[in-house]
Amino acid sequence: MKKGPVIAACAVICLIGAILGIVLAVTGNDGNTVDSGNGDIKVISSEEALKVFSKAAGKVRITENHAQKGVVSYDSVSSKEELPDIETSYPLVVKPNGKQLVAEIFSSPEKAGSGTDGWLKELAEEFNDSNQQINGKSAGIALRSVSSGTQIDYIESGVYVPDAITPSASMWADMLEFSGTKLETISERMVGNVAGVLVDRQTYKNLETEYGSVDIQTIITATEEGKITAGYTNPFSSTSGLNFLAATLYSYDKADPLSQAAVEGFNKFQNNVPFVAYNTLQMRDAAGNNTFTSFILEYQGYCNNIDLKNNYEFLPYGIRHDNPLYAIKGISAEKMDLLKAFNDYCSTDAAKKRSTDYGFNQLDSYKDSIPATDGQKWSQMQKVWKKNKNTAKPIAAVFVLDTSGSMSGEPINALKSSLTNSIRYINTTNYVGVVSYSSDVNIDLPIGIFDINQQALFQGAIDQLQASGSTATYSALAEASIMLDDFMKTNPNVQPMIFLLSDGEQNVGASLSEITQAVKSLKMPIYTIGYNADLDELRKISSINEAASIDAANDDVVYQLKNLFNANL
Repeated sequence: MKKGPVIAACAVICLIGAILGIVLAVTGNDGNTVDSGNGDIKVISSEEALKVFSKAAGKVRITENHAQKGVVSYDSVSSKEELPDIETSYPLVVKPNGKQLVAEIFSSPEKAGSGTDGWLKELAEEFNDSNQQINGKSAGIALRSVSSGTQIDYIESGVYVPDAITPSASMWADMLEFSGTKLETISERMVGNVAGVLVDRQTYKNLETEYGSVDIQTIITATEEGKITAGYTNPFSSTSGLNFLAATLYSYDKADPLSQAAVEGFNKFQNNVPFVAYNTLQMRDAAGNNTFTSFILEYQGYCNNIDLKNNYEFLPYGIRHDNPLYAIKGISAEKMDLLKAFNDYCSTDAAKKRSTDYGFNQLDSYKDSIPATDGQKWSQMQKVWKKNKNTAKPIAAVFVLDTSGSMSGEPINALKSSLTNSIRYINTTNYVGVVSYSSDVNIDLPIGIFDINQQALFQGAIDQLQASGSTATYSALAEASIMLDDFMKTNPNVQPMIFLLSDGEQNVGASLSEITQAVKSLKMPIYTIGYNADLDELRKISSINEAASIDAANDDVVYQLKNLFNANL
């Protein structure tokens, strides 16, 4: 099996907030071809697509060997065990080599990356080169780029606790303090930023004509009424996503975002959201392919992209993203002095000018549009979202699992442990089935409601997995697609979805090119999770219907699947 370099799954997470050019959909004169990154794909009828899938599946042997029940344990993996090794997945982006006194900071990616996303990284490097002294000791800053939601996971679990954090917004600190971690505010604002909904200019004009004015409330109302489609990101990991969730709930009840009226209103809104994006990259690709007519982004990212500024209006919402800086209570007085000295360094006129040049501090007149919210309420809103996001239209998902010979050993063990752990993150209102494959394809679990009985059968299907043989990836995907289509004939009010877990490319059965047209035509998103793999082909299959492709090393796949299923299942 061909192997590529190990790429940490954090490469995907760290793209959150990164600004890429708009991927424009290409439509032919006849209106029935689209460009999804695989070239122009002609859309065929569902009947033709199913014939393609039947032929592709028929290239290998298909058997039904339904699993026996297994024993479900909801505490199979602790929150500590879910998280990947910090040094592997989130290495230091600034190393204070040779310093006697070091303070480590977790920073959100939009200021700890490169280019216009590298403001804090550049200042930390310069600070370390400036021969700073604290109590006669040479002092420096260590910096990690970690998404705001993931920062909280490491600290709450105790897996890794830095000296300080600077998330995108204060909500994460509120939740940390609610869970028992005490913080000390060093700065309520390092650099100013605002989250907003981007609306293409023609849609904006249409909304203005129909509703008189356009703001976040207009977007929510128009989405509920089916006039537009809104895209947002996972509120468990994304600051902009959680902020958008809060703005939506508060729009239905300005006094209590957890009230029955707020939840019922959210359900009406959510009914017209095609999907919640795993990360910003997936959401941007979907917007580029016209799946979303509006989507969320921070202003700093918006103003640094000429295509976005030329083609989209920006509508601010929720609380400000002012990138506060907090020390973890209990650090030494010397480290506290060091963090304060670094904050002063970042507050100079020259540092402020650079942050403004990089797109921060642009909407200083904007004030929070929702009431002050405590950590308990932020956490409760996340739970409301998880429970209700698929209430009206549940997910029907088939897990397609690679059990070829190259998965033997650590990869198959990682696959099994990650799926066992994921049972607790799949809502019981959804439907789940399992297909495994190597040289042939096996139906381990027919699609069924994910109640306690189906969970036990799902666990049994995982328990029986063994790695051997070749790799019939696309024949297995074809069979999963047929299963979903058959299921939807009697259960039409579901959202079909496929999760492919594999470590490499197909080498028997159907090829990707044979099923691409059919995949596009049936519009079933295929999420791919690659185990230490060369992901080029997996990304191609995911991109057809705007699903996410995740590169997960064996030691972080548990955490990546948790995040993926929180967003989708």
